[in-house]
Amino acid sequence: MAENGTITPGRVALLTTPSSYRLPAFLAAAERASVPLLVIEDTPAALAGRGRDRIGIDLSDPGAATAALARLHAEQPLAAIIAVDDSGALTAVQAAAQLGLPHNRAAATEAARDKYVMRTAFAQAGVPSPQFRLYSTGADLETPAMQTRYPCVLKPLRLNGSRGVIRADHPAQFMAAAQRIDRLLTKIEGPGPHQFLAEDFIPGVEVALEGLIDRGELQVLALFDKPDPLDGPFFEETIYVTPSRLPAPTQQAIAKVAGRAAAAIGLERGPLHAELRINDSGPWMVELAGRSIGGLCSRTLQFGTQASLEELILRQAAGLPIESLSRTGKAGGVMMIPIPGPGILREVVGIAAAAAVPGIESVEITAPLHYPLVPLPEGDSYLGFIFARGDTPAAVEDALRAAHAELEFRVLPEIPVLG
Repeated sequence: MAENGTITPGRVALLTTPSSYRLPAFLAAAERASVPLLVIEDTPAALAGRGRDRIGIDLSDPGAATAALARLHAEQPLAAIIAVDDSGALTAVQAAAQLGLPHNRAAATEAARDKYVMRTAFAQAGVPSPQFRLYSTGADLETPAMQTRYPCVLKPLRLNGSRGVIRADHPAQFMAAAQRIDRLLTKIEGPGPHQFLAEDFIPGVEVALEGLIDRGELQVLALFDKPDPLDGPFFEETIYVTPSRLPAPTQQAIAKVAGRAAAAIGLERGPLHAELRINDSGPWMVELAGRSIGGLCSRTLQFGTQASLEELILRQAAGLPIESLSRTGKAGGVMMIPIPGPGILREVVGIAAAAAVPGIESVEITAPLHYPLVPLPEGDSYLGFIFARGDTPAAVEDALRAAHAELEFRVLPEIPVLG
């Protein structure tokens, strides 16, 4: 406690990746809230450098990373450890537990990262979610392909951002999707076999819920509509708009199901990002994550006197008061610009025209020129982001679509290397 009675926050360790979209927002939030940060970048030990406020630690080995964080804590005590991305989630929990810092249970963190564990917990708790089966690419797939109820959705257990998620409407598509997931996971994890889920396809509109959990209670911060249909065969997300245009009773039902889902896997504190579908049967949980929304999408949100989502997360972690959890300002939205097809990004035309569309706040192309583009379901990134704000959600959606129509992405096909 400072002499004037204000709270002096302790240092917060932020586990992230060198290429994370989220880091600048957390740095800005920490400066605004006067929270001292120690940035821990997921870097192989051989490449790990050391600076006063930024350190490299290989997070692929949670045990060694936890030991490194314990040494840092001994040098200068930490008040909290936050994982910005899924890659550091388990290390953050293990280190916080060892150091006696606030944390979720490791089992809850694991459930939020593993779709099979998550689905099992939902089913046991009676949370509305799709029926599912666990399969392996190393086993006979023809029999389950013939017995599965269609349409279904196949997905890897641990990838996010709709990566590897493929709809199948009949057995031949099931087999093709399983083989495609196997090839993707082989590139990421090495030779198989690889496990994957096959679950019922849930029709309906999709929403994204952003929340903050405190002592097991979920406070909804924002509900985003996803106005584009997400019916497959792949599930590339594009437009998010808030506030939601769904009726108030439907929004309340969504919040209730999301809260039950978070409780089912045991999350007790920190940010929550949840995806749900709504149809005549009510809300259905697609999945959730014990982190905040990805990419640059959090820019659409402001709370109280212009506090960002990242500031709320840091304040909770550091034990600082939070002025308000109510979203403020006009309607807002973001388009995650989809990749039109594979190839080399040669040029982006029309950025100025897109930025000049009324209601558009900014157009940011994050994909580097002259680098290969990989669309979903194998890809893990977007071309960039378009941000808009307006008097109504409909106006925001119209502005995003108009701006996107001004853009032209010139993509050259990759020329295979002949051996």
